[in-house]
Amino acid sequence: MSISYRQTLEDVDWEAMKAILQTDDFDNGRTPAQLATSFANSAGTCIVYADEQIIGTARVLSDGVCNAYVVDVWTLSSYRNQGIGRRMLDLLLADLQGQHVYLFTDDMVEFYQRVGFVQRGTGMERVVGEWLVNQPDRGHREQGIDE
Repeated sequence: MSISYRQTLEDVDWEAMKAILQTDDFDNGRTPAQLATSFANSAGTCIVYADEQIIGTARVLSDGVCNAYVVDVWTLSSYRNQGIGRRMLDLLLADLQGQHVYLFTDDMVEFYQRVGFVQRGTGMERVVGEWLVNQPDRGHREQGIDE
């Protein structure tokens, strides 16, 4: 079995990603199209495959200057504790030199501490409107283009 780490979104089967996330209890309700948009609008992505099956995901949001936020870090349960999560983070963090990188976790604190993260304060959240109901045509903005 061949493990590959891909940082492009070419040929991603978003339906398969949705299905495996559901099966592994890591689905937050996004449709395959919403997953595609989430990943496309990210500053960096990593999708891990065992042969052609998706077994890991991670992505980062960044302003490109000083702040970044790691999200959607997941490794298929049967592939955990093999260094896959660490490798995904290493690949994403390599492109974030000089930036403060934040993430939120409530169940994987020890893993993130092992890869160099330190605990800071308490996060807060707010959902604007209804969860996953977005305004059309309000997606990723191109640099220098106003709506």
